Amino acid sequence: MQLFSAPHPSPLLELFYADLPAGEPWAWVLTARLLADSALARRLLHQPLTPGLTQWIEAELGLMRQELQTLRQRYPYGDFGTRAPRPSEQAALEVLQTGRAASLQALYQGFGYGVYAACTAFLYDGEMKAVERPDPAQFAELVGYARQIAALKNNIERFLGGKPAVPMLLYGARGSGKSTSVKALRTQYAGQGLRLVEVMDTGLEKLPDLLELLRPLPYRFVLYLDDLAFATEDARFHKLKALLEGAVYEQPGNVLVVATSNRRNLVTQSWTDRPEPNAADPAAWDTLQDKLALADRFGLVLTFPPFDQAHYLEAVAHILGLQLSEEIRASALQFALDGRGFSGRTARHFANQKL
Repeated sequence: MQLFSAPHPSPLLELFYADLPAGEPWAWVLTARLLADSALARRLLHQPLTPGLTQWIEAELGLMRQELQTLRQRYPYGDFGTRAPRPSEQAALEVLQTGRAASLQALYQGFGYGVYAACTAFLYDGEMKAVERPDPAQFAELVGYARQIAALKNNIERFLGGKPAVPMLLYGARGSGKSTSVKALRTQYAGQGLRLVEVMDTGLEKLPDLLELLRPLPYRFVLYLDDLAFATEDARFHKLKALLEGAVYEQPGNVLVVATSNRRNLVTQSWTDRPEPNAADPAAWDTLQDKLALADRFGLVLTFPPFDQAHYLEAVAHILGLQLSEEIRASALQFALDGRGFSGRTARHFANQKL
């Protein structure tokens, strides 16, 4: 067994498909192998180095350095990449060139491994998938929600600083900017270690697995639940409730839940769900209240009220970066009244036709 990936049977094929920074390519190829070693990385993130494992790691680092020299001599190529190296790649290169077992452990403790060392946004549907080109949303795109955004940022900055922070629910009208606000967190705070994980519907079924996956990593993860709503008997309701309330498993300190929804109570209801005053089941009203109170388990609920005409026109002017003429104002109003309604999304769609 080898701790690191074995030499590729076709080095040129490995080189051809590698995503490399600028510079002599073979060192970057082997650096990528160090960062990709998830099994060793997770062991070194969970456990201290032992003398035996230290010897094994350092022996294999020595073999990798020998392989590097062989590849350079056999295929003396110039740059294959054009981008600058990521900080994780630069640190891994130093480990490859002169590092020892302790510096490899420090590499994983500082940058993680695999996609976590390279990306800042992910989708989780039961499996973690990196988002190569995340939405570059910014808070500057939003108009009229200064109080809500300030509260959102304050809670996130506490989270990033290791202080107590609470799960958040962003509730309000469609197109008001809730999702943009969450995605803008990654844009603004990725440099401070924030990572965004959008949890898909199927991912809610495996929340405990997700928490264990993220627990040892050296980042702060926002679990983003977009457009959250549950049917009455949806089993995922109980998964989320356990995450927010506390379950048998310990919730990692580097994970925070942020959800958006058009529903204040999150659970779809009908009048037939409401028990009769003299219902035979004495717990019926308790069951209903339990479902209605899911939103209360979010420590911070931020309401994004619907746009009115003035707010809509303010957003149009903000996106266009100019004072609206009577012609543009009339055109913007007609665009909304044609069936789209007043919202931030409608303002963006109109402005995109004028930019």
